[in-house]
Amino acid sequence: MLPSHAARLFDPLMVDEAVAAILSDAGYVQRMLAFEAALARAEAALGVIPAEAALAINQAVETLHAAELDELAGAIAAGTARTGTPVIPLVALLTARTEAQGQPFVHWGATTQDVMDTALVLQWRDIAALIGIGLDTLADALANLAGQHRDTPMVARTVMQHALPTTFGLKAAGWLTAVLRHGQRLDEIAPRTLCLQFGGAAGTLASLGDKGALVASRLADELALERAITPWHSARDRIGEIAAFCGLLCGTLGKMGGDVILMMQTEVQEAFEPAAAGRGGSSTMPHKRNPVLAAVMRGAGTAAPGLVATIMTAQMHDHERAAGSGHAEWRALPELLRLTSGALKAAITLAEGLDVRPERMRANLDQTGGLIMAEAVMMALGSTMGRLEAHHHVDAACKRALAAGTHLREAVLADGAIMAHLSPQAVEALFEPKAYLGSGGAFIDAALAAHASRKHGPDA
Repeated sequence: MLPSHAARLFDPLMVDEAVAAILSDAGYVQRMLAFEAALARAEAALGVIPAEAALAINQAVETLHAAELDELAGAIAAGTARTGTPVIPLVALLTARTEAQGQPFVHWGATTQDVMDTALVLQWRDIAALIGIGLDTLADALANLAGQHRDTPMVARTVMQHALPTTFGLKAAGWLTAVLRHGQRLDEIAPRTLCLQFGGAAGTLASLGDKGALVASRLADELALERAITPWHSARDRIGEIAAFCGLLCGTLGKMGGDVILMMQTEVQEAFEPAAAGRGGSSTMPHKRNPVLAAVMRGAGTAAPGLVATIMTAQMHDHERAAGSGHAEWRALPELLRLTSGALKAAITLAEGLDVRPERMRANLDQTGGLIMAEAVMMALGSTMGRLEAHHHVDAACKRALAAGTHLREAVLADGAIMAHLSPQAVEALFEPKAYLGSGGAFIDAALAAHASRKHGPDA
């Protein structure tokens, strides 16, 4: 996690508040303690430890208040610098707070990584639920944009240049369908990633004799987690899958933010982030309206791949327990989750309040003097002349229009070879952008149907 001073400065901008609380030191300690308490209950239920021991351990955990968790986290942090892991000082402090009958049985049969990995999974469960809600909210906002602007024409840009007419609704539908896929991915990875880690010192649970597998099963039930077929101390694909999901989601949100940043440019002005007091100002230029939400989204999309790469590289644990690979995950995954949450929060605010400027979109369509409709002319001409020859004639007309500073329509009407195949009325019709949107409307309708199906069921 970020140092506290950096967290105070940047978290309000870049991290969802609820996720920051889950990933806080106190939040992590709370979930490690939840593991220890659940382990004691599971073992007592199976006769591995005395029932009064489990009761004492659970009472010690349940009586901790939020302020005490912060204090406990500080003490554990000091111990971590000595022991190399937060679990050793955690167990010592929990043992000290537990009544005598429970003290010998704290952390019975478990190992450090059992506690840390399962605490991380418990954090991920709570964060995944928030991400799921956020994705649904974002999808609703994007569906509204796609439907409202189904027929709002604008410039489609390829390689940063004017290409053909499209609609803003189709752009929003593209964002929407990606968000819907992320919702599906989150559903799909839940059974694999919300899984208990419990294997003891070397993955055999030998310290629990012939009851190890039974304890593991009961512990999974206590924590409402999936049961692993085998312990996964050194099989890190689950962690990698969480990271990959976050990387993909940040990429989508970063692309969406990047589109809005470009549309906010002074020379473009097709859409703006929702206005708010003080948002997007400059410390020196009073006229500026800088992207803020979109920049957070773009920043997360830029930073996430490096964190994902760290986690993917850290998958290669040696034998049954690695030295150093886990340490790389400890900071990389929480930071990736933080960035993902902040980007999603920013995206929701942006999509729900996006200031779309249809009149500016239309003006930009006309900016090139009809050149954006060159393909439409070529395709109409090619139906009788052949595509290659039509391309040659329209290309020449484009060059003449640019050289003379005239509208492409005039260059086309003045070209006898072209006009031998097209009537003046046909030429006039070819320069209406709304007449050259292809299947854009059908694609939008399909995206909205997919959204309705996910939101209300397949019969919606």
